[in-house]
Amino acid sequence: MIPVSVKWQKELFKDVEIDTTQPPYVFKCQLYDLTGVPPERQKIMVKGGLLKDDADWSTLGVKEGQKLMMMGTADEIIKSPEKGTVFVEDLPEEEQVVAVGHTAGLFNLGNTCYMNSTLQCLHSVPELKSALIQYSHSGRNNDVDQSSHLLTVATRDLFNELDKSVKPVAPMQFWMLLRKKYPQFGQLHNGVFMQQDAEECWTQLLYALSQSLRSNGSSENADAVKALFGIELISRIHCQESNEESSETESVYSLKCHISQEVNHLHEGIKHGLKSELEKASPALGRSAIYLKESRINALPRYLTVQFVRFFWKRESNQKAKILRKVDYPLELDVYDFCSDDLRKKLEAPRKLLRDEEGKKLGLKGSEKSSVQKDNDEKMADAEGSSNGGGEPSVAPMEEGEKATEMTGIYDLVAVSTHKGRSADSGHYVGWVKQENGKWIEFDDDNPKPRIEDDITRLSGGGDWHMAYIIMYKARVVSV
Repeated sequence: MIPVSVKWQKELFKDVEIDTTQPPYVFKCQLYDLTGVPPERQKIMVKGGLLKDDADWSTLGVKEGQKLMMMGTADEIIKSPEKGTVFVEDLPEEEQVVAVGHTAGLFNLGNTCYMNSTLQCLHSVPELKSALIQYSHSGRNNDVDQSSHLLTVATRDLFNELDKSVKPVAPMQFWMLLRKKYPQFGQLHNGVFMQQDAEECWTQLLYALSQSLRSNGSSENADAVKALFGIELISRIHCQESNEESSETESVYSLKCHISQEVNHLHEGIKHGLKSELEKASPALGRSAIYLKESRINALPRYLTVQFVRFFWKRESNQKAKILRKVDYPLELDVYDFCSDDLRKKLEAPRKLLRDEEGKKLGLKGSEKSSVQKDNDEKMADAEGSSNGGGEPSVAPMEEGEKATEMTGIYDLVAVSTHKGRSADSGHYVGWVKQENGKWIEFDDDNPKPRIEDDITRLSGGGDWHMAYIIMYKARVVSV
């Protein structure tokens, strides 16, 4: 780090640190936070002329304590006119967020698109934001390491900043703490930060948040991340050779969609992903043997995440390769077929109730119901009563003041993280997020763009366009 001072207009900013391992664009993002002058408007005088975004610090001869001159105009402070028509541009920034219909983009700090797409997808989960808001600095106890605590606080603060801004945000603090917690995201190649895996970033961030939020001392947050994203699997492990059989349960944050020549649709890929072969010691045979593991979903999350397993290690070339095959996925996903028998029984009554509610929305009035429909309603009520009477229902996690709800096993697509390019170690990640108003926004780093539903279904792969790598669905629930 090289501390310098920066002169801009009548102001002098002292001890601004330059991280020479990062490109000058990152330094410009720091100055944007201090001055409000966007990076593209900044003119910074250095040896040899103006500072370029991709310049090499080692050739510029910047010294400790040096004074740098910066020119450029900051974004104007927006004031509402006292009279006349109020345009969106004239609103205070927090009101602009509501009017525009989406929150801010994130500056790319040097191959950090994998992180930006992950953050935009997770930022769309209001229940996660609520849990983070409740997390206080004093909430950390001895069960949580300092790096997880600081990363959780940084996530909370970044989400809060995104909610209040329409201007792009530079996630400097979050990125620094992410690398501190998980050093693999700080890997360099020729002095430049390397592209990383969005799925690894997604999983590691959720794990860190789960550690902090679970230990927050609040019963409401006891298992906040698990309740929102955790999928409980029950597995049957069978060895055909010895006829040994066992079962196990585990909690995961995503289902895997395995891709092969036979897989054309998400449903088929998930089905393949719930079956696997593993080799382990057989007590009966006294040696290693092949076991078949078949898993079923035994408890559903509020938000269901699926990863398309597109990257694999290619032995011939000794590098990661990408599967470009097109795999269609629906806007509405029903996971009933993947559930255990016990969970299916719990889902029956809520599913009937959901069908009835959706029938009413289509304009079917109570007085117009046929005798067959009335009979079905009575059976549904009986089924609902028996569900509430025996065994625990599949209850969705609630916000404070929200009515109790039950899962139906039906989910609606709300976020997609895509990868564009043919290499696992390069390319570009983008987040596509459904807003509360039902519209879709493509978050391409600091450049959010409105999209239509057809654009989202075209992200299924098969070419060089953006293709879905991680998709997130929100549970469709019914009130009880």
